[in-house]
This record gives sequence, C-alpha cells and structure tokens, in this order.
Amino acid sequence: MTSSAPPVRFTDKGDKVAVENGIVKVILLKPAGLVSAISYGGLDNLLETGKSEHHRGYWDLNWSEPDGRDIFYVPFGAEFRLIYSSDDKVEVSFLRTYVPNPDLQSPVCPLTIDKRFVLLRGSPGFYSYGIYEHGGGWRDFNLNQTRIVFMLCKKKFNYMALDDKKLRLMPSPDDLAHNRSEELAYKEARLITDPVTDPSLKGEVDDKYQYSCDNKDNKVHGWISKNHMIGFWMVTASSEFRNGGPTKQNLTSHTGPACLSMFHSAHYAGISLCPQFRNGEAWKKVFGPVFIYLNSRPGRTDVRELWEDAKYRMLEEVNSWPYNWPCSSDYPKADERGQVSGRILVSDKYATNKLCSGSNAYVGLALPGEEGSWQRESKGYQFWTQADKKGYFCLKNVRAGTYDIFGWVPGVVGDYKKEGDPIAINPGDDLQLGGLVYNAPRYGPTVWEIGYPDRTALGYVPDPDPRYFNRLYVDFEKYRNYGLWARYIELYPEEDLIYTVGTSDWSKDWFFSHVARRNPSDGKYSPAVWQIRFQLSDFDPTHGSYKFRMAIATSNQAAIQVKVNDPISKAIFDTHGIGKDNSIARHGNHGIYMLFEIDVPAESLRQGDNTIYLNQRVATSFLNGVMYDYLRLEAPPR
Repeated sequence: MTSSAPPVRFTDKGDKVAVENGIVKVILLKPAGLVSAISYGGLDNLLETGKSEHHRGYWDLNWSEPDGRDIFYVPFGAEFRLIYSSDDKVEVSFLRTYVPNPDLQSPVCPLTIDKRFVLLRGSPGFYSYGIYEHGGGWRDFNLNQTRIVFMLCKKKFNYMALDDKKLRLMPSPDDLAHNRSEELAYKEARLITDPVTDPSLKGEVDDKYQYSCDNKDNKVHGWISKNHMIGFWMVTASSEFRNGGPTKQNLTSHTGPACLSMFHSAHYAGISLCPQFRNGEAWKKVFGPVFIYLNSRPGRTDVRELWEDAKYRMLEEVNSWPYNWPCSSDYPKADERGQVSGRILVSDKYATNKLCSGSNAYVGLALPGEEGSWQRESKGYQFWTQADKKGYFCLKNVRAGTYDIFGWVPGVVGDYKKEGDPIAINPGDDLQLGGLVYNAPRYGPTVWEIGYPDRTALGYVPDPDPRYFNRLYVDFEKYRNYGLWARYIELYPEEDLIYTVGTSDWSKDWFFSHVARRNPSDGKYSPAVWQIRFQLSDFDPTHGSYKFRMAIATSNQAAIQVKVNDPISKAIFDTHGIGKDNSIARHGNHGIYMLFEIDVPAESLRQGDNTIYLNQRVATSFLNGVMYDYLRLEAPPR
C-alpha cells in the first residue's frame, strides 16, 4: 500500500456499491455481487456494456445432482456486507446462504457461497476470492466447474497475451458469427471466412481450447486495448486451490473478449476429476484471491510493454503470497502455514549402480491417496514445486493439514509417492525430510525404448492442414492446431504406422496421436493397429517373461490391445475403455497420465524378428485415441 496515494472510498448507492481509490473504480450490483463496471485510465467501463449487467463480471459454476444433468449457475448473493473499510482497504462480501429444504421441487445448488472483493490503497486493480461451503448433512451433489469471468468491451480490447510467444491480434465475437465463420467438428471451433476485425484473420481457426494452459504456468494472461494502450490482466499468484495439480490444463483468455480464472474444471481430465459429495459430507474451500490488474502506457507504445509490465506485476503478487490482508479467517496467513523441504533421489539399478539426483523433479503435497491420485483430486489444496538439478526442493506456505508427498522426475517413468504414513503440517512447521528415494519401476534391463518419459505425447506432430491453421502455432506447439487427427490417414494412406527399433526415429516416425482410422470413401472409422518391430539376438525362453511398459500421456474413450507376433492371436493385454480427457479435440498433448506394466510371456517371443501390435480398437469417431508418453521393453532380471 502507498500511504501517499488517495484513500480507498466505499459508496453505497442502494442497488449498487462502488469502491474506488483514485486509480480504479469498481461498481458491483447489490446484493448479487456482480461486477457491472470497471473504470480505469479515463475509460468509464472496460467491460462489455452491450451485455446485461448480469453478464459482465461474475462468478459461475456448473453442478449436478448425482446422476443428474449438468446445471450452469451464476450465484447471486442475497446478503451484502461491508466487511472492512478504511483509507487503506475496503473489503465487501456478497453472501448466498444455502438453507436445506426437502420440499423444494426444483434443485438448488447446496452450497453457501461468499464472494469477496477487495480494493487496496494505491493498487492498479482489485482482488476477488470466494468461500464455498457444503454443510454436514446437506444434499448430495457434484461440483463440475467453477471460475470467475470478465467479458471485456469488444470495441476496445483486440490483442491477447498468454506468454512471451503468444501475443497476437484476436478475432472479435463478430468474426465468429454464423454469417462470417463456419462451424467445424464441434461448436467451439470456427473457421473465419469473412472477418470484420482484420482481413488477415481470414482462413484461420479460432477455438478457445487453443489457448489452454497448465496450472503450473497459468499465472498471468489477459487483453490489451491497442487504441487506448490499456491492459486487463488476470493474475493468479498461487494454484493451491485449483484442482488436478500442476499439469491440469485450464482455459485462460479467449475470444469474447473473455478473461477468466478457472478454479475447478474437468477439461483434459474427464468427469472423474469433478468432486462428488455424498452422505452429507461437510466441505469448505477458499478459491483465490486472484488479482485483476490494470496497466497503461502512452499511445504508440509497443503492446509488448504492457505484457512485460504485467509479468513483472505477476512476480510481485507471487512473492506476496500468502496475502496478509484478506479478512476471512478461512484464508490462513503466512504465520499460520508451514513448509516442507527435502531431496528426491532416484534408484534404478539397471540404469546405474548408484542413487541419482532427481534432477528437476516435480514434488507436491495433496490429500492422501494412491500414486498419481493427485491428478484426480479436487476437494483439498495442493502445493507443488520443481526441484533443482540436484533434486533439492522446498514447498513453502503450506496450509495446515494432512498430506501425502507425490512427484515425478522428467526422464524417469512412473509416479512417486513417499512411503509410510501421510505427513501432518501444523502452523509454523519447518519439516526437513532429508533424502527421499524414488525406486523407479523396473523389472529387468532395457531391450529398447521409444520416446522420453515426460508425461506428454511422444512423436511427430505434423504441420496443420493449410485450411485450418492458427497463425500463432505455425512454428511451435503445432499440436494446438485444429484437425490434426485427420492428418494421420494422409500420412499413412495404405497401412498403419510401423516402427522399426534401431532404424526408426521416434521424433519423426511415430505419429503423436494413435487415433482411429477414417475411410475416405464412406467416412467410417476402423481400429488402427500400429506395429513395433524389433530384434532379440540373445533370446532364451528359459530365462522367463519380459515386461512391456506403456506410459500414456492422455486417452479419450479408447482401448489398447497388445499382441505379440500374431495380429490375430489373443491379446496378452487389454486396457479396456480408458480416459475421457478429450485432449485430441481440445489441442492438448497430455491429460491424465497412466502407466501400464504388461507381462510378455517368453513363449510368445522368438529369436530374431519380433513384433508388438498396438491395436486402438475403439473406432466410433475422430475423438477416440491415445497419446503415448513412453514405451519400453525390459528383459528378464539378471
């Protein structure tokens, strides 16, 4: 806070309240708690006035009753409260209290929701956070998604920035209208045919999922008004309240112009990630605070200066976490938290005879569960960091609670979980765990391997179809382009993929997505059977079975059958139906990570030439498929 700056002022206008500090002014509907106007930089309202006041700045959620339909809901507050008011800070609350009533015919979301908005002296922006509570004994329900959204003025904001490489002129909603664009395989993907914003947008595909981002990287994004040289940014200093852990992908900014922060969603993971509350389970969670940051520059300045400033402010917010100003006791301050430090080491006797540093390992705390369970965890908080090159890590500002320690090491297959009982974190704790050894999954020496285990899709990503490109992703992250699933049949028109160990190069000769095969003549799909051909030069069937490790980066309504040397023989393994990640359609190269360990009977192999067949046998649409992370065949132990 800057004491020389003008004081913060609160004004109650009956059906609205205003908070302002001489830099920014925010008007909220009372008691609903919806943002109707944001004034900054000489502009009366940065939000879209063509929309109703209920659809400019709001919290929303999707929920359902058990086995019921998904319900979209914008929670209106029923009670307004001025929580705190001084020259340095104003915090206001819009409370919607759930009162159980079994006689109600229409379903009502069984949550008490407290939406908070905070403005500080000298701050070029404001904060918002929410407290969700499901009381003990309340009705069962599923929380499928929740977020905060701002719809910006489409005539003002035309540039969008997500990271250093992703800053560009964007289409307007008018460019995506039915008379100016064509709907593709699903409603979110539009081919721009007659743009009004800029002629250069003609022929591009716009799809909000093209701008998704991992939680670990999702710290700042937003929009720029080039004409006014004003930036509107969503800054999320911590992901502790987001679901699915650091690799969970979420929507960011996208055509609208929309700027949002996703707290919970099933995107790139499926419904299994959505928390289900049964048997009167009590639950409370704080989402946020997030910071809506506003900045400006003189006219004719490069728009990148606004982006660079937004990144700098993001770092300030990260270094200020946890904030010391929220009034709610449900948000613990720094002295109410603890920290955990240690070192990850890797043991793999067939790779090296000594312990190795878990270089650049990802280490995290989440609610207790099985290995990798953090990927589907939503009810609690998660705390993650990346270790240094020697495997040392420190998890700071951890909420008090009971956790398991999870992780993974780039270059090492599988998931890590600390053995033994979960650990308890109390306020002020500084737990030093010393060396934690990850015994990497291993059966015997490596015969061959394909890919690099980093939990993302391995293989070659083709250039986009020139009819369906996004200019932003021509030179990098090509998997973000629309329609790449259709390139498979173009690259393999006569037969499915054949990979020869020792000759083929997985970065060039392995297609990044094992999708169903589409028949050009009738448009129907059929299973795609890939082959891995390899030599066993010193094979001895008396030594025992082999082990085939199949790490999958993402799957969507797929099933992989594994056969050896005879494509019409009985499968030695079948995943059966796995995954509802939808990463293929939504331009992701990872979703829920899975590792399968498959016994390969010695009698199914032979001296010399061998073939493993991977049959992606579900073939109802282009959506069926998997992306492999890493494949390895191991010989019997020595």
